[in-house]
Amino acid sequence: MKRVYLASPFFNEKEIECLEQVEAILAEKGLKVFSPLRNPIDERVEVGSRQWSIETFMNDIKHIKWAEIVVGIYHGNYSDSGTAWELGYAYATDKPVILIHLGPNSNLMVHEGSHANITLEELKDYDFDQLASSFYTGKML
Repeated sequence: MKRVYLASPFFNEKEIECLEQVEAILAEKGLKVFSPLRNPIDERVEVGSRQWSIETFMNDIKHIKWAEIVVGIYHGNYSDSGTAWELGYAYATDKPVILIHLGPNSNLMVHEGSHANITLEELKDYDFDQLASSFYTGKML
């Protein structure tokens, strides 16, 4: 069972809906997924505090290291800076990044750092054992 870190924003209903769709597809594939939304740190720590910030950061790093693959949900040039950081860290630590592009535009740094650039529909048929590479063919900024 492959271990996957799911990098995604989850700050509004649309982002959470996309995240849930990806989680369902990955679960159907039998992958072991770590999603920061589903695995918050100790609830006794005040959200927004320095302690919360450090613990969240360290927990995410720990699980990116744990993962064999990082799946990123990318909403185009509007994207969460935390998600972009997670994708860059994954690339820097030689984790293959499977990028699910949902937005109408793009940034070259996100796409060129990804092993595969796919749509949500393509994720349904993506083989995580083969890890086929693919490139984004749209306009990049």
